Amino acid sequence: MTDPSPGPEFSADQLGATLERMQRAFLVGVDGMTEVWLIRHADAYRDGPSGPDPGLSRLGREQAQRLGQRLRGLRIDAVYASPLRRAQETARGLAPQVQSDLRLGEARFEIRQGRLELGEPAIGVVERMQAAVDDAVAGHAGGRVLLVTHGLAILQYLGDVLELAPGGFHFFPALASISVVRVADGRRRVGSLGDTAHLEGMVD
Repeated sequence: MTDPSPGPEFSADQLGATLERMQRAFLVGVDGMTEVWLIRHADAYRDGPSGPDPGLSRLGREQAQRLGQRLRGLRIDAVYASPLRRAQETARGLAPQVQSDLRLGEARFEIRQGRLELGEPAIGVVERMQAAVDDAVAGHAGGRVLLVTHGLAILQYLGDVLELAPGGFHFFPALASISVVRVADGRRRVGSLGDTAHLEGMVD
């Protein structure tokens, strides 16, 4: 077996300058950058149906507690949440003050022959999510804001950030997961997707 090619040669200065440009392009450490944490609510389904607006299940309460422990000690400038109970109950474990925002509600959907179909245009979901993000960023520029919302709403918004066509993003955020979008000067960059490290080791 031959040794792998060492690749092109470049100086430490060249590498450093290139990495710095990449960081600026992806808004890493950029002055004035706002972190938007998109958090899917914790579980509300494990204990069985409980009406059209269920609160968190036993599992969901534990997930929300884990989420709160992970965020402990971090600077959080504001928490916004969908008015639905599962989002409100998740959010209240993250900060003493939670602002409700109807625009963070779940996308309307229907289930037909075992398949889930959006009941509102994807662009409509994106536009209301973007408006909620814009307002949060404008109110807390350079800070960190948490938006506790729903799976389909997060999916549609992240697909737009990644400039993917509707239906082209093969991803679905887990319950109580964190996805981060960095925003600065009108630019949006995804920092992480569906992070659930805080749920490791949980027993259903």
